[in-house]
Amino acid sequence: MTITERHEKILAKLNEKGKVEVPDLSESLNVSEVTIRKDLRILEDKGLLFRTHGGATKTNPYTSDKPVQEKEFVNITEKNSIAKEAVKLIGDNDSIILGSGTSILAMARCLDPEHPLNVITSAINVSMELAQHENIEILQLGGHLRHSSTSVVGSYAESFLDNITCGMYFLGVDGIDLDFGITTTNLGEASLNQKCIEVAQVTVVLADSSKFGKRGFGRICNLDQIQHIITDGGVSTEIVQELENRGIKVSIVDVD
Repeated sequence: MTITERHEKILAKLNEKGKVEVPDLSESLNVSEVTIRKDLRILEDKGLLFRTHGGATKTNPYTSDKPVQEKEFVNITEKNSIAKEAVKLIGDNDSIILGSGTSILAMARCLDPEHPLNVITSAINVSMELAQHENIEILQLGGHLRHSSTSVVGSYAESFLDNITCGMYFLGVDGIDLDFGITTTNLGEASLNQKCIEVAQVTVVLADSSKFGKRGFGRICNLDQIQHIITDGGVSTEIVQELENRGIKVSIVDVD
């Protein structure tokens, strides 16, 4: 088999499945994994695919900043199921941090605690959603308002967290990459998220399966700083196994 023929077979399989894995291609094409990685690099240089951890995909793994009003209508069912699972982790009289993004907004809409709850958040839309509950004490962080996310960032918000500790931080993200870690599309949000991770005992990531294999512009943290990820069944078993091998609890929700 010539290189051209091998490349044609790789692209045919990619068009059929949307993504390919190095071990599978190595076995089916009867060449080494090193050869397959070289093939994928050549095809990426030609703009025919995007390389990912252990394979390649048809879609660009790099995410861009989109308005929350637009993202709110993407994967709604998955986000709602993930949100309901996340709410179960909150205890009576707890103190938590809620990040920003549509997954966190979905979680805020599911919150209706019987006992008092302290919530710290950078997201104005989350605060407005929680304001209807009298037994939720809301601490709204201040700072520079990002219009696309309706949340604040900056040194003022970060310095406020210096005197705070809490049980759980619920984090919405734009990308989860096994090599690069947890990411978002904005450096300011990445910095504030890092601070929130520092003051929380446990960080829980809410991410539907479309976020896996994606990378945002700003890295929030490595995966070893995350204790729990809640996602849906669209994530591959290989990725789940790798995360669990790294000591991260992965909860897979049934989509309603």
